[in-house]
Amino acid sequence: MSITKDQLIADILKENPGSVEVFEKFNMGCVSCLGVQNETLEKGCTMHGLDVNEVLKELKKIEKK
Repeated sequence: MSITKDQLIADILKENPGSVEVFEKFNMGCVSCLGVQNETLEKGCTMHGLDVNEVLKELKKIEKK
């Protein structure tokens, strides 16, 4: 499944273990945050003042095929 901005962060983390490093690179503490169960990538990026397309680009690099 391709990573999208509408996908829950928890699902991205579960399906793509390498995504932890991407979230850490952007100083997003998603691994330890309970909100990831209900928060989309787009919402999380907005809350952290990040461009969702930049984060998505990095996530696509590590995405499981």
